[in-house]
Amino acid sequence: MLPRPSSGSMFDAYRPHEALVHPARPTASLVRLVLGAVMLAVLFLSLIFAASALLNIVAPATSWDSTFGDLETGDTPAGVLANLYLFGFIIVALAMTGRAIHGRALPSFVGDLRLARLHFARVCLYMVGLHLALSILLPATPGLTPEANIDTTRWLTFLPLALPALLIQTGAEELVFRGYLQSQLAARFANPRIWIIVPSMCFGMLHYDPAINGDATWLIVGWATLFGIAAADLTARTGTIGAALGLHFVNNFFAILVAAPAGNFDGLALYTYPFALGDTDALWLWAPLDLMLLLVSWLTARLALRV
Repeated sequence: MLPRPSSGSMFDAYRPHEALVHPARPTASLVRLVLGAVMLAVLFLSLIFAASALLNIVAPATSWDSTFGDLETGDTPAGVLANLYLFGFIIVALAMTGRAIHGRALPSFVGDLRLARLHFARVCLYMVGLHLALSILLPATPGLTPEANIDTTRWLTFLPLALPALLIQTGAEELVFRGYLQSQLAARFANPRIWIIVPSMCFGMLHYDPAINGDATWLIVGWATLFGIAAADLTARTGTIGAALGLHFVNNFFAILVAAPAGNFDGLALYTYPFALGDTDALWLWAPLDLMLLLVSWLTARLALRV
């Protein structure tokens, strides 16, 4: 096993990360990590298959055709909610994988639960304030101004279901990429560049979808990778996934529930932007603003926790 960075190194700010890494040290081999990743994927797909089979028993398959279509496109509230809640199967699969392969309980991928809740709440508060301030202060960008999508009353009706769904979706991704992959790699490799960049690249590739994103695919993958690096850095600085989850949750709240690209997972968006994810010209115009927002969001999260 490789040694941790010595005292006085440029990575002293990451010392709190040991709270997440310590439970991973007894099973830090790459073989176990690969086995864990395979088991996680197989269990997740098996749970989805089992749920689908159960639905077909409860009702004729033809009655679910429209539901599955909505699930794929996310252009209705039901489709968005179903898609988000499906991430709960990832959490179940990770709990089973953690026990079987690494002897770790699910909370060990979170860090100190009290601190995680505090980090999450503070980052969410600061992030919402940031988004509201920017929406007021920044001038409208021609061609990128959001347009009304669904009625406000209907949106508010779905909100009590949408917020837990969003927490499940973002929580599942943070548990897997920051709580699991990052901590297991950090237990094996001393160099933070490895355990920050590798899970972040995997997170970026999760967003690889040329069928929907077209020529803008790698732009979106690149942005997601940078987001992963920001979330990984916050996790290492705080020793819990709470801060990264707060960053992720508020980002997705505004990207999925407030204003989404037209025709792309916009079934619950209060507003839509007048472009689709496959509109490369519009995305390149939008990219500098989005990167600036990511940078400012990361700094805001650090300010919220003074890390």
